Amino acid sequence: MENKFNAVVTQIIQVSPSMKIFRIAPDGWELPDFEPGQFTALALPGSASRVADATPNPKDFDPDKMIKRVYSIASSSKSKQFIEFYISLVRSGALTPRLFALEIGDKIELGKKMVGMFTLEQVPEDHNIVLVATGTGVAPYVSMLRSNILGGGKRKIIVIHGAANSWDLGYSSELMLLENLSDRFTYIPTILDSKNEPAAWNGDTRFVQDMWADGVVEKAWGIKPMPDNTHVFLCGNPKMVESMFELLAKDGFKEHKRKEPGEIHIESWG
Repeated sequence: MENKFNAVVTQIIQVSPSMKIFRIAPDGWELPDFEPGQFTALALPGSASRVADATPNPKDFDPDKMIKRVYSIASSSKSKQFIEFYISLVRSGALTPRLFALEIGDKIELGKKMVGMFTLEQVPEDHNIVLVATGTGVAPYVSMLRSNILGGGKRKIIVIHGAANSWDLGYSSELMLLENLSDRFTYIPTILDSKNEPAAWNGDTRFVQDMWADGVVEKAWGIKPMPDNTHVFLCGNPKMVESMFELLAKDGFKEHKRKEPGEIHIESWG
C-alpha cells in the first residue's frame, strides 16, 4: 500500500470536537490547476488507524482495500503548495474516522484530478452571488473567496452559513475579517442550538431557508435577489438544499445544468 501514498499531511486545525481542517501537500508531484468550487478525493487503506470511538468495522471489512471519498477544496486555486479540506467526523463512516486519526507528517493518497461544475464559470460578472451553506458546505465558498471572487467589480456577495453551534462555524474569523475589509461582502452565520453557547449568542438562530424567506439578503443588499441579478449556490444538508430550491423556484430561479443554464448551483453531500 505504501506506493499508493502520494501526499503528506502538513497541517491539522481542530475547529471543533467533530470538525477539522486538513492541509495536504503533494509528495513528488505538482498540483494541477483547478477552479474554485471543485472537489477531489482522499484515500487511506482499511488498515489505517481510526479514532477510538469509531463504529466497529463491518463483518466483510477488507483491511487491504483503499477507502476513497471526495471532498470540496477550501484552498485558493492560486495555491500550489497544498490542498485544504474542511471535514466533519462521521463515526460510523468508512474514511473520516481514519482521517481524524492522522497526525502531521502522515502519508495519504490525494486525487490528482480536481473536478465538478460547482464553480463561478457561468456566473455573469455583473450578477450578485449568494453562497448558502450548512456545516462543512462552506468549504468551496472559502476557496472562491480566497481566489479573489470579489475582484475589482461591483457585484455583491453574501455567505449565509448554518451550523448547530458557534464552534462549528468553520472559517468564521476569516469571513468576518473579509466583511470588515469589503463593503461588497456580507457574512451571516446562524446557529440552531444557542442554549449551549458559552457566551450569549446575538446572531441568528433560524434555519437558513427561513432566513431567506424572511428576506435576509434583500435587507442586507437593499435590492431583492432575482434571476436577472443574482446567482445562488447551495451546499450542505440535502433538506436545506431542497427547501431553498423550492423557495428560489417561486421567484423564477432555475437550476443550472450543463446544457440548460440557470441561476441555482447545487452541491449536496448528504
